Amino acid sequence: MNAIAQPGVGLTVRGLRKSFGDREVLHGLDFEVRAGERFVIMGPSGSGKTVLLKHLIGLEKPDAGEILIGDEPVGASGVMDRYRMAMVFQSGALLNSLTVGENVGLYLTEHRLKPAREIEQIVADKLALVGLEGLQDKMPGELSGGMRKRAAVARALVIEPQLIFYDEPTSELDPLIAVTIGEEILRLNQRTRVTSVVVTHDRQLGFGIAHRMALIFDGEIVALGTPDDIQASDHPEVRRFLSANFHFDKEKVSP
Repeated sequence: MNAIAQPGVGLTVRGLRKSFGDREVLHGLDFEVRAGERFVIMGPSGSGKTVLLKHLIGLEKPDAGEILIGDEPVGASGVMDRYRMAMVFQSGALLNSLTVGENVGLYLTEHRLKPAREIEQIVADKLALVGLEGLQDKMPGELSGGMRKRAAVARALVIEPQLIFYDEPTSELDPLIAVTIGEEILRLNQRTRVTSVVVTHDRQLGFGIAHRMALIFDGEIVALGTPDDIQASDHPEVRRFLSANFHFDKEKVSP
């Protein structure tokens, strides 16, 4: 199986603010994602995670502040071409009319970036990397929810990304299946040099995979650091978020 050749790239957010009408939803966010790390952005529903993610991937423009990929602003000309970035959507977003292999290789096929035989080998390698070896000819409807998410990860890996964004990767999954997604994120980061940014409300996932994490509430980062740092925080919103029948078990998410 081929490893991802591109080194991971860092991400910096400085003074990020965003309002919709009279309501400010992001209040001057500051944080840094280091190259090659697993960084988790976590918080309850309505905390601003989705709006933040849209800014990180360039779908929204901030009212103030900046986002840097490497040393370049996200909106700079050509930055998306110079750095390889991929997105794993919450739903998986596989096309039901295509086979799993066709879904995974779609970007390469549509842009005619490789010969057909080479695309087939790349697809096989990436599917094997996420534990779906030999499932190229299956249809998405034949896969479980967890397998669809892993196929979406394989599709992201086809472009050999330096930075992967995951949007709620365990949503709508059985807790046991959700653990396997966390394990895949861990393994991919350990086998490759890709930087992973995971946006989630899933506390078991977040604490299980993060090198570092940011907790966001009402558009503000209220805690930033390692999982141990977060659990030691005495901020009232952090304590409230963690206290709701939450017990982190490292044995449930392991490489």
